[in-house]
Amino acid sequence: MKRILEIVILSMLLLSSKCPSGLAEDHAAANQPIVNSPLATSGPVPRAIDPPAPQDIQQSINRGVDFLLLDQRPDGGWGSAERTKGLNIYAPVPGAHQGFKLAVGGLVLTALVECEPTLDLERAAKVRLAIDRGTQWMLENHDRVRRAEPGALYNVWGHAYAIQGLVRLYHRAEAEEELQNKLLAAIETQTEKLERYSFLNGGWGYYDFQHGTQIPASSPNSFTTATVLVALHEAAAVGVAFPEKLIDKAVTSIERQRNPDFTYAYGEYLRMMPRMVINRPAGSLGRSQACNVALRLYGDERVTDEVLKAWLNRLYARNGWLSIGRKRPIPHESFFLVAGYFYYYGHYYAACCINQLPSDERPYFQDHLAHLLLPLQEKDGCWWDYPFYNYHQQYGTAMALYCLRQCQRE
Repeated sequence: MKRILEIVILSMLLLSSKCPSGLAEDHAAANQPIVNSPLATSGPVPRAIDPPAPQDIQQSINRGVDFLLLDQRPDGGWGSAERTKGLNIYAPVPGAHQGFKLAVGGLVLTALVECEPTLDLERAAKVRLAIDRGTQWMLENHDRVRRAEPGALYNVWGHAYAIQGLVRLYHRAEAEEELQNKLLAAIETQTEKLERYSFLNGGWGYYDFQHGTQIPASSPNSFTTATVLVALHEAAAVGVAFPEKLIDKAVTSIERQRNPDFTYAYGEYLRMMPRMVINRPAGSLGRSQACNVALRLYGDERVTDEVLKAWLNRLYARNGWLSIGRKRPIPHESFFLVAGYFYYYGHYYAACCINQLPSDERPYFQDHLAHLLLPLQEKDGCWWDYPFYNYHQQYGTAMALYCLRQCQRE
């Protein structure tokens, strides 16, 4: 009897938890403005800083670019399955590493294309050669990436970040029709694979340990889904379509995982435990930025400028919760179950959030973002947050460079 009562109560809770998009429609129908919880638009603010000098940002970009130029592999890509000592990551070969390398290649090319216009002539000439070699590597290797095995879908990261890199290469090749056609075909291939690996209940994740079915049927992750949606939005801008039904399911999946304060559950399997430490504000610092910008891009009116600014301020003011996890070798071993690899990820999407704000409100947030990242650059010019084979310095540097480029004022 007790078990039956528990099931009835749980069913009532699930039925009553209408997603935010449904609430938005109800408000619109009643011609009432959408009002977020005060928890979503208030919170800590960072201390005042001395804004970094433009030349310091450019010098840091130059050093990061130089690292990536020296680190490019003979085949034209970046990263490898080396440095295996002491790793604590489940990564079945070879599929997982094919996905990792594609993701890193997409991120690095995104960063290099973004930074190219800021560089001096000599460095820019080297970058052009590196981008050409990287482009060839992407075109030759992107189609090889698959699901590693039933339980591991790291390829999803590769498809998403490959799209972002390929889109920028497409824009860069404006005067080269043949190359643009090849890049467009590659983007279409990557979107088709994301369609294939969309989870049964909407969105994307990188594990399917529970079922291992052809259509992944375990729990999607809020941030993985957000990563894919941001990439698909960029693909749509160059004319590559994606099934609207799957987009809607993905958006709704993230909305189901959102709490009133705009923290997001780590995955759908935790959405009914909003006060579990990983789902609290400090645990969500590396996810909320990605989820906010993804929902904003797809028209969620609840993600207002005030929400974006509140969570950017929270990221800056409470940055220590993410930073304490930086460089720790075991995933989720830090406070609030933060994993090191969320550090630059969170800031990468913070830069995307800044770009959603009115131009006259960006400088404050740009300065704080650059202020955080500049001191973390290593002596060799790279940034990294988690010891991850031979991929961490590459993805960390690419994400940091992207951020710093967005912090520059034209």
